[in-house]
Amino acid sequence: MKIINKEKRLCLSCMEVHEVQIVEVQEKNTFKNEAVEFTAIYEYCTTTDEYTENEDLIKANDLSFKDAYRKKKSLLTSKEIIAIREKYSVSQKDFSEILGWGKATITRYENHQVQDEAHDEILRKLNSDPKWFIELLKKNKDSIPNKAYAKYLEKANTVYYSKRNDYLCESIYSMYAEYEGETHLTGGRSLDLIKVVEMINYLAGNVKSLHKVKLMKLLWYSDALSFKRRGNSISGLVYGALPMGAVPKGHEQIMMLEGISFDTVLYDDIAYKFKPTQGFEINNLSTEEIETMDVIVRELGNLSTEEIVRKMHEEDAYKCTDERCIISFEHANNLSIN
Repeated sequence: MKIINKEKRLCLSCMEVHEVQIVEVQEKNTFKNEAVEFTAIYEYCTTTDEYTENEDLIKANDLSFKDAYRKKKSLLTSKEIIAIREKYSVSQKDFSEILGWGKATITRYENHQVQDEAHDEILRKLNSDPKWFIELLKKNKDSIPNKAYAKYLEKANTVYYSKRNDYLCESIYSMYAEYEGETHLTGGRSLDLIKVVEMINYLAGNVKSLHKVKLMKLLWYSDALSFKRRGNSISGLVYGALPMGAVPKGHEQIMMLEGISFDTVLYDDIAYKFKPTQGFEINNLSTEEIETMDVIVRELGNLSTEEIVRKMHEEDAYKCTDERCIISFEHANNLSIN
């Protein structure tokens, strides 16, 4: 027994006014043939040595018991279900409508009823996938008042926007799924977008006038030199041989990743000038990887875009790869930089 509070009032056990202790007690019970340990809260009378529960405590203890069972069975707890619903600022009734469940289903799940595994999986998906929530919301629009619908949609779009980096990462990783195990194309390493973002920030902080075409080449040279020295690239990026040199697969999406910053500038056409993201820290690149990139910065950092493109065209890796095909890291051994 653990005392968590004391209140002087009418004791429901002895019916006298005195200091009543509010205590936590570890209890055991069985739910669906499963033994469960949970924390219950009672009022304790020192005179009668008895525990009592008012209506609120009965409800709270039952919920604690059910949540302990949920945790044991790896189901969402009542608080986690509430958090998912509140994430989208939806009422209990409307949340059930959006899901196509009984009107009181969410209310029951948040209070006393344990959800089944199928409903639990749906709730988890809603938590991780705001895009799906938006689709369900639009599908059940006629079941929800117009004002509430507009409010929920606005909130869901805000949540969706906040998850945009996760969706970007997912789309990029899906592009790379076909290269899994193709070590000669990946540089012997699985794609690591955290390192990609750090590489771009490091280059942007050490190279003046870093535009898109030049950045793509510096990334390839960094990975190729790392492979030449240690048998592994830094990033796991896969590079195609485009007319202006090596370009990583999914480069347009990579540019939009959280943590990458650039200014849009106008020359003969729109161009992107990369810059280090304010407050960004390099935490995942190893000392050896940074030293490899430092060599590339020293050797190529002062070249113009045109000069680095010409240099790229002279590399065996480019000359031995058909246009728009993937460049093999097997050619890195003949890289012009050591």
